Amino acid sequence: MNTIDTIEDLIDVLDRNPRWMEAVRSRILTRELLELPARFAELIERFDRFREEMSGFISVTNRRLQALEEKTDDLATRTGRLETKTDRMLDDLGYLKGTHARNAAVEDAPSIARSLGLSYTKTLTRVDLWDIIDGADTTAIDGGTLLSFRSADLIMEAVDAAGETCYVAVEISFTANGRDTRRALRNADFLTRFTGRTSHAVVSGLKHDDRIKEFIESGAVSWYQLNPEMMEAE
Repeated sequence: MNTIDTIEDLIDVLDRNPRWMEAVRSRILTRELLELPARFAELIERFDRFREEMSGFISVTNRRLQALEEKTDDLATRTGRLETKTDRMLDDLGYLKGTHARNAAVEDAPSIARSLGLSYTKTLTRVDLWDIIDGADTTAIDGGTLLSFRSADLIMEAVDAAGETCYVAVEISFTANGRDTRRALRNADFLTRFTGRTSHAVVSGLKHDDRIKEFIESGAVSWYQLNPEMMEAE
């Protein structure tokens, strides 16, 4: 029979008798501590399953997000194309409105002259404007400005109450604005400089920008409103 005098003797006996070791462990340790390894192993197993499930969920989510991003990019592309088409349509509409307004004003040229107290003589052609430029000193004027002058919306020759020949420079837009005002004033100034004749600046349209109201009220330019009926499509 083994005698146990020291702690080393106890450890030696327990090492050689697993059943004794288990009996001592069950007396010393609580059930919770005894079950801890098994519970820890179970926790690890649950964590592994959770990690696999989360990995699958994240993968599915990423695929859905990628699909959503692709759809968003496609929608943005389509929206961009639609905006481009809309801008083009608006540009075309603006061009058509401006052209329609110019045609109406050119047709109404005698009435524009009459509104200024003048008698209409003729509408100057591009060739007429070339002849005026060729006979004038234009060395101080750049080519681009002269080209803009030759592209004036409407320039007419008229006669005033004293029987003197004069000119009328008309700039036309569906809605007359500052650009029209500046061009009309410039063209009238050029006509006076090039011909020595009195010239009048006119802006014409269906309506005008409020920002040019002061130019009209001061008499710097004259305003001629087109008849809305002339703007209606036949």
